[in-house]
Amino acid sequence: MITGLHHYALAVPDLGLADTFLQGFGLETGERSGALVGRCPGRDQDQVRMVEGPTKQLHHLSFSVAPGGLDALRERLERAGVAATDPPAGAPDEGVWVVDPHGTAVQLLETEPAPARAVPDVLHNVGGTYQRFDTPAWRNVDDVLPRRLGHCLVFTPDQAASTAFYVDVLGFAVSDRITGKVTFLNAGPGDHHVFGFITSSHPGFHHASYEVPSIDAIGVGARRLQQTGWAKGWGLGRHTIGSNYFHYTQDPWGSWIEWFSDIDQIRDCWVPNDWDVPPHLWGTPPPEDFLTNREPQR
Repeated sequence: MITGLHHYALAVPDLGLADTFLQGFGLETGERSGALVGRCPGRDQDQVRMVEGPTKQLHHLSFSVAPGGLDALRERLERAGVAATDPPAGAPDEGVWVVDPHGTAVQLLETEPAPARAVPDVLHNVGGTYQRFDTPAWRNVDDVLPRRLGHCLVFTPDQAASTAFYVDVLGFAVSDRITGKVTFLNAGPGDHHVFGFITSSHPGFHHASYEVPSIDAIGVGARRLQQTGWAKGWGLGRHTIGSNYFHYTQDPWGSWIEWFSDIDQIRDCWVPNDWDVPPHLWGTPPPEDFLTNREPQR
C-alpha cells in the first residue's frame, strides 16, 4: 500500500539559511502555506519542507500510498489501535496523520509518486562491457542535479518498537539490518530501501538521500556545495548495504544530506539478512560524529 517516501519536513531556526543551503544542494525552492519547500528540478513533487522553529527538529515524515489503498491502511491502523491525529502546526491538512511510537508525526498521502526527471543513459566501459565509443566521458557530464528523493534515515531509541510500527502496522518490509545499529526498509520492488532507523538514545533526523544520474554527478554536486562553504562531509565511497555510491554533506544543523547513485534494486523474492559490516565497502572512514544525534530530546 505504501509506495515510497513522499517528503520529509524539518523545523529549523533560520529559513533563509535553509533556502540558501537547499539551493546550493541543487533543489528548486519556493514558499507554500508558510513553509519553505524544495523540489528536484523536473519533478512535480515537494521533497522537503522546512518550517520555522527554535531549534532543528524532525517535524514530520510523509509517505505516498497507492491510489485506492488508504482505506485498507486505515483498517490496519484501527486493528493495531493506532488512532488518527491532527497534523502538526505548519503541515498540510491532507491524507491520514498518525504518530509513531517515539512521537514523530507521519502523514499517509494517497497519491501517485511524481515521475523523476528523465536523463540520458550513462554509458560505461567497465569490466568486459564497452558501451561508449569516440565520446570522452569527461565532456558529457551535463546533468548533475538531484532527480528524486530516494530515502531518509532517522534515529530511534527502540529498534523493536520502530520495526513493529513501520513494518507490522504500516506495511513496510525489512530489506537488511546492520546488527544492532541500522534497519533498512523497503516499500516493495524497487530501491533497496526508502526508509530506515539508526539506534540512538532518542528520536531525531539523520539524513535525506537524493538520487543523481551518475557517480560523476555525486562528485560535481559535492564540490559545488563545498565551494559555497559547506565543506564538512563524507565520501566519495560505496556503501555495503544498498551498494550505492555516496557522498554526504553536513547541513547547517548537524544532520546530513546525501547524493547517491547505483542503488540495489530488489524484487519480491528478496530475502533480508542481518549483517555485521561497516557502512561502506570503500572510501575514507566516516567522521567521528557521523552517527551523533544532535536533536534535543522532546
